Amino acid sequence: MSEKIAEVKSLEEDVKLQEYSSKLYNLRKDGVNKVMSLQQEIQAAKRNKLLDADERNRMIADWSKQIVEARQIAAENRDEEKQVEKEAVAYSNSIAKDYIASIISEQNAQIASLTEGYQQEVAKIRSDAGEEIARIQSSGKDPETVKAEVSVCKYEMNSSLFDAKSRYRSTLARCKAAKNQAFVDHVQKNRALRNGKSKFSEDFNLSIREYIYNFTPSKFFLENGLYLAILVFFIVCVIIAPMSGRGALFSLPNILTIFEQSSTRMFYALGVAGLILQAGTDLSVGRMVALGSVTTGLILHPGVNIVKFFGMGPWDFTSLPMGLRVGMALFLSIFLCVLFSSFAGVFTAKLKIHPFISTLATQLIIYGLLFFGTTGTPVGSIESEIKDMIGGRWFITPTITFPKLVIPAVIAIIVAWFIWNKTTFGKNMYAVGGNSEAAAVSGISVFGVTMGVFIMAGIFYGCGAFLEAFRANASAGTGQGYEMDAIAACVVGGISFNGGIGKIGGAAIGVVIFTGLTYCLTFLGIDTNLQFVFKGFIIIAAVALDSVKYLKKK
Repeated sequence: MSEKIAEVKSLEEDVKLQEYSSKLYNLRKDGVNKVMSLQQEIQAAKRNKLLDADERNRMIADWSKQIVEARQIAAENRDEEKQVEKEAVAYSNSIAKDYIASIISEQNAQIASLTEGYQQEVAKIRSDAGEEIARIQSSGKDPETVKAEVSVCKYEMNSSLFDAKSRYRSTLARCKAAKNQAFVDHVQKNRALRNGKSKFSEDFNLSIREYIYNFTPSKFFLENGLYLAILVFFIVCVIIAPMSGRGALFSLPNILTIFEQSSTRMFYALGVAGLILQAGTDLSVGRMVALGSVTTGLILHPGVNIVKFFGMGPWDFTSLPMGLRVGMALFLSIFLCVLFSSFAGVFTAKLKIHPFISTLATQLIIYGLLFFGTTGTPVGSIESEIKDMIGGRWFITPTITFPKLVIPAVIAIIVAWFIWNKTTFGKNMYAVGGNSEAAAVSGISVFGVTMGVFIMAGIFYGCGAFLEAFRANASAGTGQGYEMDAIAACVVGGISFNGGIGKIGGAAIGVVIFTGLTYCLTFLGIDTNLQFVFKGFIIIAAVALDSVKYLKKK
């Protein structure tokens, strides 16, 4: 360890680094820093409703002139600033190595001393308690009194051991935090020297350090236990499949088939994920699928339909242009799903009825209308031309084809991710799901957010139902049980039933995992009825782990 580092308690105290920081500040204060400060002033003035228009325009014009001057100064200082910045970061990196090493060495020595002291304290507590118990037992008192005093002595010993362990763990945690903080200080100092700009390698290394610092086996298995169990299941299936004579399970064609089966289910999971984020659920997904699929099948059926709806029909839409028919089918599928989803949403948002009840009612209404209106008759196939164009496959090789339905599923994931993570509505979803009362107090419209979530769900259901019609002949029974698969996929993907916790990427991964699980069971010839048993265990395990994590955070 260098003498310089031994004397310096932190990077901020290094004299040369202070000189670099001061020089960079002087180079930036009238240039880039002033530009950023004035731009913030302009934005604040634009949002300030107390300023009259003339005053606001005068201030903005004055600041705009100052920005032009500041940019000229920034341009003049740019080369010198970059050179000083480069030298400062290089010097910071050189002294940080010794600084971090000294902190780690110091804290490791303290940890060793603490551990030794803790072990000695534990030994002394046990020894003193043993001597006291021996004294009580040889005191000649009656057995009941001896038993009571020994019990008290053991209680006091356990209490002292608990206190000693708590003090040891607390001090140990502070030592570990000090070692981790040394790395954080280095990265933060470099960011300050670069005027707030981060560097990927530094951020990546810091994230690894943070993960190691926060890692505990119990926390790891609690958060990833289900995924590890599913991974083991997949490995077993991969091993068993060739042995049973069924071939390679995860060949490229099989993987593409899993993606194709996941494609339409992705829409249902993305829709119900928003409701689960609000600590709700949706039991009407399957009936929404049937509603949109039947509508799509009726419009895109080649020739005269065999289905009458409430005695009306049969219809023949072949006289219309194909583009118009596709657009009409998609629009009506989305419109009807949004209509019924909004119907359930009004009761939840306005009357505070739990989504379980409002969507259950919607499910029964749609179910009755569809079966009564179509008598349960399948609407038949879709015209082969349009079915191949949207729901077909591209040939990669003569034996390998890529499913076209994967493309709209990927687009849906991107759209949902953007809404959840990059919009005010997405932030409000998390706020309302986490604590609706606090969200309302902060000015968020709980009614508006709740209705928005239901409408968004209806849009995703409508798109998915439209595409579902390209996979099979639609009927009133299409989509049976899809709500359970969608909900299970979200829970497996880490979206909490307690609300306000989850990511759209988790829901997407959950769909692929759950679809892959079903495909594996089917591939191995497991009876369909037994597959429900596997799904049931996965759902209860996922919800149980989620509940345990929630209780630990309370």
